[in-house]
Amino acid sequence: MTDRDFRMLRSTLSALALAAVALPGLAAAEPLKVGVLLTLSGPPAVLGEHARDGALLALKKLGGTLGGMEAEFLVTDAEGKPDIAAQKARRLVESDGAEFVIGPIFSNVMAAIAGPVTEAGAFLLSPNSGPSVLAGEGCNTDIFVVSYQNDQPDQVMGEYANGAGYGNVVLIAPNYQAGMDHLGGFKRTYEGTVTSELLTQLGQLDYSAELAQIAAFQPDAVYAFLPGGMGVNFVKQYAQAGLSGIPMMSSFTTDETTLPAMQDAALGMYSSGSWAPDLDVPGNAEFVAEFIAEYGRVPASYAAYAYDTVMLIDAAVAAAGTEDRDALREALKTVDFPTVRGKFSFGANQFPVQDFYLTEVVQREDGAYATSAKELVVADYVDAYAGACTAD
Repeated sequence: MTDRDFRMLRSTLSALALAAVALPGLAAAEPLKVGVLLTLSGPPAVLGEHARDGALLALKKLGGTLGGMEAEFLVTDAEGKPDIAAQKARRLVESDGAEFVIGPIFSNVMAAIAGPVTEAGAFLLSPNSGPSVLAGEGCNTDIFVVSYQNDQPDQVMGEYANGAGYGNVVLIAPNYQAGMDHLGGFKRTYEGTVTSELLTQLGQLDYSAELAQIAAFQPDAVYAFLPGGMGVNFVKQYAQAGLSGIPMMSSFTTDETTLPAMQDAALGMYSSGSWAPDLDVPGNAEFVAEFIAEYGRVPASYAAYAYDTVMLIDAAVAAAGTEDRDALREALKTVDFPTVRGKFSFGANQFPVQDFYLTEVVQREDGAYATSAKELVVADYVDAYAGACTAD
């Protein structure tokens, strides 16, 4: 090769390199980045692990793409600490370039990360937490709650308690936003007497004092919101204290994250929700079978809602792309996407409008313990705060 030929080749390569920079189509496309910010350590880690695994299963089913774009999930531990979660949320968006953040598990963490995520220009999609403060006047057009509004399962159980003839109940929940929401939801529909509200520490594992009070009150029933390890210990100690003769109803206390440890102690206990592993809607049985095959356990609602969240992002990106933020927001609000719950739409506050069922703890044919959908209680359920949302 002559010097002249070499100079021409070098000029040509330089021009091609410049063109690749100037024309995105000639450069390697950056993957669409999604932050997955969940509590993955400490006693409540199992809740975040189910959500993480549900999200990852959806991405695997979609071939590693969202809306036809290569996608990268940035899985991050919120540690269950609002201040740390807020720092990590901001880093995910501002430093790592996440355009969506999926999370969190706990409502106190949701309150801490809502501002950092949306103010930095990303969409926040919750696969679990649905606090009342973000459902009414505090609603945000860049926040989509794909699970439920915190109060809703409890309102369903309040109605169930009325029909069961429970004239007085004792309520118990941890003293934080979700605990207040869940007990508030039960009281909104329950028509009997609340004998006592027992507020515990978040993460508390010893309930001897509370169980002594329940034994003294001798209520017709107990209603509990104690997710994760809190629920495991409470249900076991409830049986050990000889209180099994007092019916216990709950939300997110007896579910697929806690039942492997509770087993027979929880059989027959009632709860409510918008999903169960045996819910007879298209695609749900396939999702449950694939989750069990991938992770060796029955999925909880945390996994189902996270799976649906990823499917929503996929459908919205396919419909609107990511360049026009307003168009993408509108697509998130209105696009049809396959859910494991059947009917699904967003209300005015971008919280779900969906069906709710009475569920019962059963032992499956494969020996695993799970919740089972027994009957439809409320169809197309709109939360109590939607009318106060005026964001546009």
